Amino acid sequence: MNANTSRQNPAEGDESAQLLFRTARDLPTGRHQFHRERLMDRIHNKQQEERTATAAPPKARRFRLPRAAIALPAIAAAVAGVVVAGLAMSGGGGAKDGGVATGPALTTQIGAATTKGVPQLLDQISLAAADGSHPAVKPGQYIYIDSKTADTSLKTVNGKTTVAVNELHRRQVWTSPDGTKGWLIDPTVNESPEGETLSLPDEQGNAPKAHLNSPSYDYLAKLTTDPDELLAKIYKETKGHGNSPDQEAFTTIGDLLGESYPPAGLYSALFKAAAKIPGVVVVQDAVDAVGRHGVAVARLDETSGRREEWIFDRKTHVFLGQRTVQVRKNSGEDAPIKPGTVIYTSAIMNRAVVDSMKQSPSQAG
Repeated sequence: MNANTSRQNPAEGDESAQLLFRTARDLPTGRHQFHRERLMDRIHNKQQEERTATAAPPKARRFRLPRAAIALPAIAAAVAGVVVAGLAMSGGGGAKDGGVATGPALTTQIGAATTKGVPQLLDQISLAAADGSHPAVKPGQYIYIDSKTADTSLKTVNGKTTVAVNELHRRQVWTSPDGTKGWLIDPTVNESPEGETLSLPDEQGNAPKAHLNSPSYDYLAKLTTDPDELLAKIYKETKGHGNSPDQEAFTTIGDLLGESYPPAGLYSALFKAAAKIPGVVVVQDAVDAVGRHGVAVARLDETSGRREEWIFDRKTHVFLGQRTVQVRKNSGEDAPIKPGTVIYTSAIMNRAVVDSMKQSPSQAG
């Protein structure tokens, strides 16, 4: 399966290429690489519909999710071995229909936000990131992340649009330091329970160069750890992307906290940089995908009305996961997404450096 897919004009390609173009066109500029799995999943669903459906096929429109990059931070000790609680939201448990679950919407209480204490909290998080165990990744090794995720989409059948959910599920990713080799196991993406390769180059021989919006560990290891210079680079390289420069900068840093593996110095610097972004707030009680309560660093996207939240353990300040919550009323085609709807939620269960593809930390010598 391609790690990259050409975004040609739909008039110039086959039907699968047309579907990919229409899906990619709806994504914010610069996000296509990270939604590769979602896009290819849609192509597969379209092909399945053509083979099996006689009625009008359902059309699912996903919201923008935190990017599924293919690397990660190794703060495993603090979150490994955690007992998985039930999803602390209503919803989930929906049956699959055309690749999209049809269960009720994920919802949560909208936590109160305040600007009070933002610099102090991010300073504490930065210190915890610098002090945590963070081994370097050697050539031939792989970065491993084990997480739980769920997300919401809009589904249109016979002209009627409703909310559908990809229920809470396990996601495992392995990535080489240079980003050219990888493996993914995710039941919402893979046809086989054994997963599929993310290795590059693709069938056309393309091996894209790593950059800020598609980083490898080797790329991140070369970035500046000066917070001001780092933030300036983020603003420069994401200019024109997203709904606003400040929101895009916040989102870019958040993306690097999920399936990315910033070296210790950079990991700490990211939080110091985030403290300089206008509009950042603290949410005193936020819940990750497996029900762990923590304190969140967050920012409201004024255009979409959604709040992106980075959730940390209240005592240790270890990163637990992320979620995106609709906090303002929608109109038009997005009206079914009510305030309190969880657009995306994740929980990091384990992060580690392992010696081979598909090896778990428990199998490591």
